[in-house]
Amino acid sequence: MDKLAAMATFVAIVEHGSLTAAAQALGKAQPTMVRSLATLEAHLGVRLLRRTTRRLALTAEGRDYLDRCRRILADVDEAERAMDSSTVAARGALRVTAPVTFGQLHVMPVVNDFLQRWPEVNIDLLLLDRPVDLLEEGIDLAVRIGPLADSSLVAVPAGAMRQVVVASPALLARTGEPRTPAALSSLPCVRFLGGTAATHWVFSVDGKTVQVPIAPRLTVNQALPAVSACVAGLGFGRFLAYQVRAPLADGTLRCVLERHELPPLPVSLLTSERRAMSHRLRLLRDALKEALLEQSA
Repeated sequence: MDKLAAMATFVAIVEHGSLTAAAQALGKAQPTMVRSLATLEAHLGVRLLRRTTRRLALTAEGRDYLDRCRRILADVDEAERAMDSSTVAARGALRVTAPVTFGQLHVMPVVNDFLQRWPEVNIDLLLLDRPVDLLEEGIDLAVRIGPLADSSLVAVPAGAMRQVVVASPALLARTGEPRTPAALSSLPCVRFLGGTAATHWVFSVDGKTVQVPIAPRLTVNQALPAVSACVAGLGFGRFLAYQVRAPLADGTLRCVLERHELPPLPVSLLTSERRAMSHRLRLLRDALKEALLEQSA
């Protein structure tokens, strides 16, 4: 028995909803499909599908095996595509989304290099500080920072990002460096909304998650102006590390309360389909993954 062929037949039957439709899609005779499924079930020693005159229904074992088959077939497909990637030209259009500042700093350089390498590819890059529904808005790939909700989307890890609290040396000279997160409640703060209207900053204290209320002097809905306000000494700010990498490097901002930071947030590359991934999308995803892993805090 050709196990991969049998797996592909089983997946096709499920995805097309019937033996007849699957046979037509694969260009095979229906009796051949029936024999392949029966041989697979006999080999596994379990029933994968319940068949009636009107419909097919997956058994519990069938549901589990279906997921495994899809992963295996996708891995085989990816391995074969990888062998072709250096010689097969990429062409066509892609729609990509990323957070505004992160996209400007880290996604746009990758896109520029990608377009230079693959002149027959066109990319629409949407920089938005809000979650985007990939299917509803026709997005091929999304860069997300933070925990992911359960969904049918395929997520590829691309690093992690610290959440840091910063202040200018001048402000620290006036207020002193806070020793505990709770001290921020009585200190001037700059709040960057970042897609949320949170009035509390969250920290780790003695192994527990603690919310600290803040009363911001300034609230800004874009990262760069909020960072500039912190550099000017208007208050303490809480950002993702990439948003303040430059001022931390040149000394115009300093990190505080580092031992109370939460675990770094995951950076993920989301796509809506795994098996149907186009050559151009796979190439861009892999290029972004390599570049973003290097930028992880």
